[in-house]
Formats: sequence, structure tokens, C-alpha cells
Amino acid sequence: MSSLNEILSFNDSFVKFKQYEPYITSKFPDKKIVILTCMDTRLVELLPKAMNMRNGDVKIVKSAGAQVSHPFGAIMRSILVAVYELKADEVYIIGHHDCGMSAIDPEVMIEHMIERGINSDIVNTVKYSGIDLVEWLRGFGDVSTSVLKSVDIIRNHPLMPKATPVHGLIMDPSTGKLDLLSDGNKYLSDNSITTSTSTE
Repeated sequence: MSSLNEILSFNDSFVKFKQYEPYITSKFPDKKIVILTCMDTRLVELLPKAMNMRNGDVKIVKSAGAQVSHPFGAIMRSILVAVYELKADEVYIIGHHDCGMSAIDPEVMIEHMIERGINSDIVNTVKYSGIDLVEWLRGFGDVSTSVLKSVDIIRNHPLMPKATPVHGLIMDPSTGKLDLLSDGNKYLSDNSITTSTSTE
């Protein structure tokens, strides 16, 4: 049985026996938080549990490496939607140790694409169209630097409310321990920016 068939079979039972009922909530995060974190499999359940988050508490946006790679890409748009339309008033960027993105070799990944059937002519066309494919696929060397770079992009984004705390943290994917890299509240205080939290 393929994974799709297994999922659909389980889902039929899940709905039939109303196993969804404990998860019923609204689209607005109860704790008014949006988290950008990595898509790493070890964080799927560990991260919310290690932060005492339950279904309905937070918005979670995921990307490889918890990176905001472009200030006007889909990740940044998701964060802005959470802040402006879904009542989030704090942003957490949470990277983790032993991240797969820290070991990505773009040249090797391109070789893997060709091995999996992507024609090398297509790869060359992309390169000749002005896309730096190697740079686009590149990971990062240091997770702390990467997290702080994303924090900086969000804090200084022209469309982000200046009084929104943006925090940077790193998680140990074995234990769930969080290490604070940047306290958004302290940053706002040090820069004399007044926080305005929603009272709704």
C-alpha cells in the first residue's frame, strides 16, 4: 500500500470516529504568536511540546533551515499575514542544531537533480536566465548566524510593524532545549520602540 492510500484509509477512520474533536479551534492563535521554524522531522511534535504549545495556540510557518531567504518571498508574506490578519503580535524564529541545510552542497544537489531525470539543458537554461542556481540552493554554515539574519530581515522589513517583538532562538533537536539568541522585547526596549499588543 502506498503512503497516500495508508493516509486516506486512516483519514476515513479518523473522521468517521470523530477523532478530530479534541483539535477543534479557531484560525486565530490563542497565544498571538507566529513561529518560523525548520521543516526537520524531529521538530514536528518536539517543538510545540518543548514550548508548551497546543493546537490553536500558534501559527507555525516552516521552511528548510527556518530561513527568510527573500524579503518579499512566500515565507515573509506568511508572517505578515499572521501579524496583520490573524492577530499574531510576536514572531519567533527558531533554528536548530544539526540542521540539514547546514550541510547542503548546491553542486551535489544539482547532480542529484540530473540523476533523478532533470535534463542538464534545463539546468543550464536556468543558469543562463540569470538565476544563480548554486546560490539559490546554498545552505548555511552557522545556524546562529542564519537565525539572526532572518531576525534582522523581519525586524527591518518595511511592512513589519516596528513595535512587533521578533525573537531568535536555537533548539536542540534531541532534548528540545531552547537557547535564546535575540530577545525581541529587549531589542525594542534598547531602541526605545514601544510595543503595542492587541487587546482583542
